[in-house]
Amino acid sequence: MSQEREIRGVSGWTMVGVLIVVLVGAVYGCVLAAQARSALLLVGWILVIVVAALSFNGLTVVYPNQAKVVTLFGVYKGSIKQSGFWWVNPLTSRRRLSLRVRNFESGRLKVNDHDGNPIEIAAVVVWRIVETFEAAFNVDDYEHFVHVQSEAAVRILATTYPYDAHQEGQLSLRSSVSEISERLRHEIQERLAKAGIDAIEARISHLAYAPEIAGAMLRRQQASAVVAARQRIVEGAVGMVEMALSEIGRKGVVTLDDERKATMVSNLLVVLCSDRGVEPVLNTGTLYQ
Repeated sequence: MSQEREIRGVSGWTMVGVLIVVLVGAVYGCVLAAQARSALLLVGWILVIVVAALSFNGLTVVYPNQAKVVTLFGVYKGSIKQSGFWWVNPLTSRRRLSLRVRNFESGRLKVNDHDGNPIEIAAVVVWRIVETFEAAFNVDDYEHFVHVQSEAAVRILATTYPYDAHQEGQLSLRSSVSEISERLRHEIQERLAKAGIDAIEARISHLAYAPEIAGAMLRRQQASAVVAARQRIVEGAVGMVEMALSEIGRKGVVTLDDERKATMVSNLLVVLCSDRGVEPVLNTGTLYQ
């Protein structure tokens, strides 16, 4: 397959000066030929005027971060990427391509995640053309190609990972932002490479459970948060009880048998793990009554 070739045209300002001089000289030649009544010279100068006039069609302007893809009778001749005022063969066709960085946001897609839960997902993709030949000739409409392939990559990504991580270290769409973004960019880049397009960045812009299960999933997340909080509280309470018993024994404050230690542990755990205020009951008798 052909590859991109960068070319440079002749300076446009130089060619404008040359063509003007040629036109003035050809008009003067026509006047002399008419005075000499030479039909052959007159036809020749007229042809020069026609060619010079058509040569103005070869003038082209290339703006910064823009390229002109040049073809001659269906044959690719190269791409002009350097900005400026240029002149090329007037018989060539010149297609303008923007090399600027562009972005778009995909529509909200409804797909099933890795666990089979219906979710809504959308992504923002930042891209630019890097190979003008592939963008112009390998695909029919490179902008439409970018949109379709990006949405396909988003769908595949959504089915590969769960919405929420259910195991420690598991990647998920909601929590593993950096890893998911890089994976999405890689998936899109693989599809856009054949069109000469570089996927600079891709990030999820919208992520939510589908409306029909959003309520149930919210309750599930709340329950998971409560369980995790309780687990953390119990772990801390057990550590505090252990430290209290250790300090009492080390300093010899009081000697407790196993039964009293169990009672103390029970009371401390109730105080530390309760989700509401605990009212103490004072023992006015002995430790064993």
